[in-house]
Amino acid sequence: MPKKFFLRDFEFLVFDSVYCPAEDSELLADAVKVFPGSSVLDMGCGTGIQGLNAVLQGASFACFADKNPAAVQNAEKNFGLLKKQGACGEAGAEFFETDLFSGISRKFDLILFNPPYVPSGKKKFLDLDGGEFGREVLDGFLEKAPGFLNPNGRIFFLQTSINIVSRTKRILKEKGFRSRIAARQKLFFEELFVFKAWKKKFC
Repeated sequence: MPKKFFLRDFEFLVFDSVYCPAEDSELLADAVKVFPGSSVLDMGCGTGIQGLNAVLQGASFACFADKNPAAVQNAEKNFGLLKKQGACGEAGAEFFETDLFSGISRKFDLILFNPPYVPSGKKKFLDLDGGEFGREVLDGFLEKAPGFLNPNGRIFFLQTSINIVSRTKRILKEKGFRSRIAARQKLFFEELFVFKAWKKKFC
């Protein structure tokens, strides 16, 4: 029996070998506010929960991207389920198997990312291991993301307190971003943060 999750009263599927939405996914989804007509990139899409959430808020286009081919297929399946229910209007979508931005060629109004953040010296699970200090994937994302953002665009991404939050703030400042903590949640051994970053003074 396939695993399932719910988002805004809609039921979606979780494929084998794809990260099942948990507290971190829900925290990020709840923090994101989408302007109608926005174009959205769901980086590391997994089941597609962040892109689906954006479409349900009125995004006109969503790009679902993941290194895991099963995740790309999962996101495409779930977008199809949403479309069959008539819940995404005329929103378009694209699906890419890519290592971060290597397969992406356009810019977006909104970029969403729930990166793997478990510190590990060896890659065991694509959806969990963040490399040394748990920052390898996040740092790669922060390095490239500005080049894929429209002038008035915004970035929302998740981070844990064990991955050096001060370093993230420093990198964003060096990249010319303003940022704030849009949401936070304390768990047993860590605290989760959702960063909102933008280049315009008021956004």
